[in-house]
Amino acid sequence: MEITTVKGKQYDIAVVNSDEIVITGVQSALDLIMSVSYETGCNRIIINKSAICEDFFDLSTKIAGDILQKFVTYKIKIAIVGDFSAYTSKSLKAFIYESNRGNDVLFLSDYEQAVDKLQRG
Repeated sequence: MEITTVKGKQYDIAVVNSDEIVITGVQSALDLIMSVSYETGCNRIIINKSAICEDFFDLSTKIAGDILQKFVTYKIKIAIVGDFSAYTSKSLKAFIYESNRGNDVLFLSDYEQAVDKLQRG
C-alpha cells in the first residue's frame, strides 16, 4: 500500500494506492484511518474500489454500513473510485446515489472527480 498526498487549495487529500485489498472489515478500515491520519494528517481519502473487499458491495452483509460509520465517526471523508456499473442491486444503487448526495462518502468514477468533490466540502 502506498499513500500519497494531493495538495489542494483548501484541503490536502490522501490517495491510497494498493494492488491488494486494504479494507476487509471494520478493523482494517480503522487501521487505514489511523495510518492515513498519522502519515499525512489528512482527513480526506481517495481509495480505489479494487482495494475494498467485494462483501462491502453486498449490503446484506452490513459491512459497508459498519465500515462507513467509522469514517463518519472519525470525521474522515472518503471517495471510493471505480466502475460501479457491474452491480445490479437496486439497494446498492440507491445507497450509492444517497451517499453521493452528501459530502462524507462518495462513490465516483474517476480520480479527478474525487479530488474536485473532496476539495469542495
